[in-house]
Amino acid sequence: MIHEILPVGPLRCNCSIIGDERSHECMVIDPGDDVDELLSQVRRRGLLVKQIVVTHAHIDHVGGAMKLKAATGAPILLNHNDTGLLAMLPEQAGWIGVPDPGRVEIDSDAADGSTVSVASGALCATVLHTPGHTEGSICLHFPSELKLIAGDTLFAGSIGRTDLPGGSLPRIMRSLHNVVLALPDDTIVVPGHGALTTIGRERQTNPFLVP
Repeated sequence: MIHEILPVGPLRCNCSIIGDERSHECMVIDPGDDVDELLSQVRRRGLLVKQIVVTHAHIDHVGGAMKLKAATGAPILLNHNDTGLLAMLPEQAGWIGVPDPGRVEIDSDAADGSTVSVASGALCATVLHTPGHTEGSICLHFPSELKLIAGDTLFAGSIGRTDLPGGSLPRIMRSLHNVVLALPDDTIVVPGHGALTTIGRERQTNPFLVP
């Protein structure tokens, strides 16, 4: 599996380019900004973007999705529970002082238990609905690669904030304990921001998760 992680935008969102080495098809996860740089990396690898997946509808994760779609023709997938946040993109832009990206149109629902894949299923992830940071937050689990794209649900040493619209501390704790921590300890976690970690490390050392 090809996996490039590019921190994008002023909040340095971890955008993932995940591709199949044989077909050179790929998906881009959380293209929050810096789309020209993303496209440069895609071209450098000789990849064809087939899907754009957004883990949640905060502007730093979804802000560049329409520009990437215009450049590649790839559909945008987002969990339907976050559609309300899309209507708040102008307000979100004001929160962090960036331009309003305009209307973002979603092509498919990233529903819990569904799969996202490229290369005719050769590279496949299961969608895990993990509400709490937002109502529609998802993680993407690549079981064959022992890898979790966690969005802003789990970080190295921390968890997603719950004080913004759609956030809930009880819900994110349920998501973490019932869904995320059910994965194998050696699963690599790619959070929405910051350093990579593992499920086992967070189970043992994360102050929000340690009993």
